[in-house]
This record gives sequence, C-alpha cells and structure tokens, in this order.
Amino acid sequence: MSYIKNLLNNVFVKNIVIAIVVVSFVLIATFVSLNIYTNHGEYYPVPDFRGLTEDQFSKLIEEKGFRFNIIDSVHIEGALPGAVIEQIPAPGSMVKENRNIHFTIKAIAPEKVQIPNLIDYSLRNAKVILESYGLVAGELIYVPSEYRNLVLQQLYRGKPVEPGTVVLKGSVIDMHIGKGLSTERTNVPDLTALTLEEAQSYSVSVSLNVGAVIYDESVQTEEDSLAATIWQQQPSAETGARIPLGASIDVWLSVDSAKVNTLLELE
Repeated sequence: MSYIKNLLNNVFVKNIVIAIVVVSFVLIATFVSLNIYTNHGEYYPVPDFRGLTEDQFSKLIEEKGFRFNIIDSVHIEGALPGAVIEQIPAPGSMVKENRNIHFTIKAIAPEKVQIPNLIDYSLRNAKVILESYGLVAGELIYVPSEYRNLVLQQLYRGKPVEPGTVVLKGSVIDMHIGKGLSTERTNVPDLTALTLEEAQSYSVSVSLNVGAVIYDESVQTEEDSLAATIWQQQPSAETGARIPLGASIDVWLSVDSAKVNTLLELE
C-alpha cells in the first residue's frame, strides 16, 4: 500500500496521468465535434434530376442542401437543351448533406461537324463516310465522265463546299457523280405509300432523286408534312419506263389515307 501511495505522490507519474486524461478528453471532444460537423449518421435520398434544366434543378439542389457540378454535355435527340441526361450519384442513393451531385446535360448549342472529303471516292463509299459524320446524302447529279459512279464534286446548299467546312449535324450534302460514257438507265421505283424521308432514302439507294414535292390541302402543319405519304408520282412506276441514273421523280403527298388506300386498291 505504501508503494502505491509513494507512486501517486511522484511528480512524474502525476504528469503522466494528467497528460493521459487531457489527451483522452481532447480525442473525445474531437470525435464529438466531427460527428456534429459531418452530421454523422444522417443521410438523405438523392432526387431524380433527369430531364430538369439548370433553372429547375438548381432550386431543388438548394432546397435539399446539396451542391452540383456539370461534368459533361452531350448531343441527344429529343431532350431539352440544358436538361440533365445522367447524374452521379444515381436517383434514390443515400448521401450526406452538402454532397456534390455530378450532372451530364444535353448540349445547348446544336452539334456541328466538319464536311469530309468525298471527291474521288466511289458513291457507295461516299454515302458511308457521310453517314459516319452524321450527314445526309442529298441530290445525286450525274455528269458525263469517264469515271463512272465516282464523286466529282460535293455541294452544300447548291454551292461547291470545301472539306473541313463546319456545318450542323444532319446537313444535306449533294454530289456530282460521274456517269461514265454509257447511257445507263434504271426502272422507275414505286414510291407510293412512303413518307418523303423514306422516298428520298430509297431513291438515293437506286441512284435516283426526288424532284418536286407537292402537298395537298390536308397538310397543314410541320407534323402533317412529316406524316404525309406519297399518293402519286411522276413518272409512274406502272408504265414500266426506264429513266437515266440521277433522274428525278416528282411526288404528291397527303395525310388523307383515303387517297393512298384508293391508289393501292387500284394497283
């Protein structure tokens, strides 16, 4: 007992004990403070921000006590410019207050691409190249040339265009195609019941073009023009006529299904 009493009276031992008590108190205070500061154990669900614009999601972010960061922008058809496409963490994830939510949004500016060099490529290769760039093969203008089915010139809005010119994705590129020294002709295809877009795509595939486009009185809006189908064409496929490569076919369109159905019944 006297040994323990002497030990407690020792100044060095007293200092050791005091130091241990102080350090323990500091550690306990630190852990308690951190728990309070970080809201230890308090998690909140992440809302679904997809489809919301910055004006919309910034208010919700503030209400929920989060922060946000736009990490990327992409071009996606059908989404509103500036709207959230993807988010990290995912909707429904449990996170702490003041957490950063990372957004990928729909690009506000229309996507642009450079026109590739098509000259001296075959027509088939030129179409593949245009598609890979997000561009559309337009009118094929056949001109006399010893190089058959070779692209001799590329045009944008009716004028020659240099490779590297920046245009909106989806732009139409017309081409001058060598028709060789022959006078090759092809059968007139039947375009009835096709939309204008379908008719143009099919015509290009058989080295022809859609010429004049005439809508009847049933077509009143832009939506109507997209839904309208061909009920008449000139020249007609019924005649069995053969026309030169690059020739144009005039088409009449309507949203009146009775016109198209009547024509199909006659056929």
